[in-house]
Amino acid sequence: MPDALRSPVRHVVLVVFDTLRKDAVGAYGERPDWGPDFPAVTTPKLDGFAAESVRFTRAYPESLPTLPARRALYTGQRTYPFHNGRFRLKGDFVPAAGWGPIPEEQHTLAEIFGAEGFRTGLVSDLYHQFKPSKNFWRGFDEWQFIRGQETDPSRSGPKPSQAELDRWVPRELRELRNAELDRAGLMPTNRTDWFSSRILRNMHDRVAEQDWFNALVMRGAARWLEQNADARTAGERVFLTVESFDPHEPWFVPEPYRRRYDDSDGREQVISPYAEVDLPDELLRRTRANYAGLVTMTDRWFGHLLEQLRVGGWLDDTLVVVASDHGHSLGEHGYIGKRQYPSEPEVVDVPLLVRFPDGRGAGTVHDGWVQFHDVAATVLDAAGLDAPEPLDGRSFLDAAVAGGERIRDAAVVGWSNAVTVVTEQWWLNAKVDGTGAFLRPRDGVQVASTDMTRNLAEDRPEVVQELFARAVSEAGGSFPQFLLDEAAGAADAPGCSPLAAAR
Repeated sequence: MPDALRSPVRHVVLVVFDTLRKDAVGAYGERPDWGPDFPAVTTPKLDGFAAESVRFTRAYPESLPTLPARRALYTGQRTYPFHNGRFRLKGDFVPAAGWGPIPEEQHTLAEIFGAEGFRTGLVSDLYHQFKPSKNFWRGFDEWQFIRGQETDPSRSGPKPSQAELDRWVPRELRELRNAELDRAGLMPTNRTDWFSSRILRNMHDRVAEQDWFNALVMRGAARWLEQNADARTAGERVFLTVESFDPHEPWFVPEPYRRRYDDSDGREQVISPYAEVDLPDELLRRTRANYAGLVTMTDRWFGHLLEQLRVGGWLDDTLVVVASDHGHSLGEHGYIGKRQYPSEPEVVDVPLLVRFPDGRGAGTVHDGWVQFHDVAATVLDAAGLDAPEPLDGRSFLDAAVAGGERIRDAAVVGWSNAVTVVTEQWWLNAKVDGTGAFLRPRDGVQVASTDMTRNLAEDRPEVVQELFARAVSEAGGSFPQFLLDEAAGAADAPGCSPLAAAR
């Protein structure tokens, strides 16, 4: 532990948002490239928190999407390259390699903290964590599952009318989403409009703002702190994890929040088709406005949790980490969704804010490379604890607050049969067999600093080979055969280079 932290922090609070884009957080000084007439997304509570924190400008998940990202975050171990990641378990679809439970042999942060006498809690509406066969609540003394997000089977009725379906989800997008689900083998048999019907059932009767999911999560987390305040007075230590699925789609949001970004009375649109789509301008704006409104609402309720931390005296001796697992493309490159190939900066670049007790490092910027498995190593380091086994992640504590040596010089992000390598100058995205490469030039730390209009793979084959060798090295020298088979059977994305990187 560096001298900048004279003693271990007493408590740790980890807050994870799903789908919060880095360029949607005002403190980063960016804004999504949605045209000059689209208002900047406002996040005053996160901005105020950032002013008291270290703001990380080169933070990346270890692997994607949702559950693989959290496996690394919760354990400090790499999930990529998914050698133990081929799951075919009842009660869930299979969207990606690594989409499964945390392996039994890996210790979670909650288990490590609990073994050291911490009182541990989880408040989450991330329903994927609680599906049959999952175990992300392992080690928590208390875990609260707030029901109803997306297609969580929390309600069986009433069935939405055709008029309700048509109001919230344009028919053409429902058909496109159904086709994508069917193509991926994820559409339940004879269940047309299954997704849209389920999300509307889950939102039925939610009229008051405090009944929205992000409000329920942050109120629940604040209540947990209040109910467990006796731990502080008794000299116990606390570890709390707060998971907000918002601002993930579906982008239902109270109308006043949406009207900050689109004051028109046109058609609604709340889903992501996960496809290349040419939406009419007014429908694309409404999609972005609903997302932006949900970001602003989520920020407002994060402020509720932050105020409880402040008035309860927790901030004086608590390390607070705020992160997002990934972003989302909202019409950039003609695509709405998130995908591993071709990968996009607005999805893979993520915000990371770390507030140290007593304001240490407040308002500073750390531009070193960090990834999610490093977060687990760092919070253990800050708390003065050792992991029961070596971690793949590395603590960035010394680098962030004491000017120590940076822990990485690049990020390697795995996502099923594709991998992305990001360096100071380059963005490489290719399939794990080395084919179908995209090599984009980069200049800076902002999302927009990667030039997605150019592919220099054929012009710079030596760079492709060097960066792909980095991906193989981070994978431990090999990829599982099932992923290589998937890569061989996957079509090359339009515009990629047929160049195969040296293995």
